[in-house]
Amino acid sequence: MKSDSVSAGGGPGFLAGLIFGIILVALYLGGFNLLYLVIGILIVYVIFGIRIVRPTHRVLIEFLGKFQRYGGPGFYWVLPGIMKLYSVNITEKMVDATPQVIITNDNLNARVDAQVYFKVKDDEESVKSSQYNVFAYQEQIVSLARTTLRNIIGTLTLKSANSERGRINDELQKTLRKETANWGIEIVRTELKEIDPPQDVQETMNKVVKAENEKIAAVDFATATETQADGERRAAIKRSEGIKQSRILEAEGAAEAIRLINEAAQKYFTGNAQTLKQLEVIDSALSKNTKIIVPADQRIINIIGDLAGITTSEKK
Repeated sequence: MKSDSVSAGGGPGFLAGLIFGIILVALYLGGFNLLYLVIGILIVYVIFGIRIVRPTHRVLIEFLGKFQRYGGPGFYWVLPGIMKLYSVNITEKMVDATPQVIITNDNLNARVDAQVYFKVKDDEESVKSSQYNVFAYQEQIVSLARTTLRNIIGTLTLKSANSERGRINDELQKTLRKETANWGIEIVRTELKEIDPPQDVQETMNKVVKAENEKIAAVDFATATETQADGERRAAIKRSEGIKQSRILEAEGAAEAIRLINEAAQKYFTGNAQTLKQLEVIDSALSKNTKIIVPADQRIINIIGDLAGITTSEKK
């Protein structure tokens, strides 16, 4: 039974060797009291049967090769050569599936490594199963993990294997739990450490990623430039619209002012302007001694009279 457990209690060969050694000592010393010899043998026998079990372990005790009982942490004494105590570690442990080269579905050699975290369940049946149902379960977990990884990654391309690490971990853990169901083992989790492509493929992938990043950067720069140009164009349009609106308002103001001036001129200055024109005509005529005969009721008489302060009356 090979595992991480510790066998305690010795075997018949050990006990025979111990007794034979004590007898040789007694013969060498001669005259050695047989009682002291027996007491010494018993003391040594008792001491070699003492075992202390820590809380991190559970024990299986066998009597003459047959399972006797299950125990937890504490003090134990077994009969050396007759009883055996197997101490089983129930804490969580990690095994490395060791790196291996796997051919992916696109015929590329990928170097794959994974880790498996597991522990022996602490109930009696699980501890017994870990010792009696499987031989060297740690080594078998490693072998099973490596085989499962080859089956999973062999159906994937290198790119999909790198992008689907979560699914690979889930499938690996599911398979290990199924296969170790009767081992008394709990597969806590699995971690895919690395999936490394060949060196030349890695260099090509790096160049592709670099080119894609540069392309994205160029697109972002072009978009930013376009956005800036669009903003400047909108700003120019807004400025032009502002100038246009300002000029329209200015023209409307000027037109309104002219309209008000015309209304004032029509209301207050039209009659005076006509009179002034008539006087200019009379003045021009008089300066040339021109005689003008007009009826007495014409407005020119009234104009002259108004200028002279004379009030005219109509004849009846």
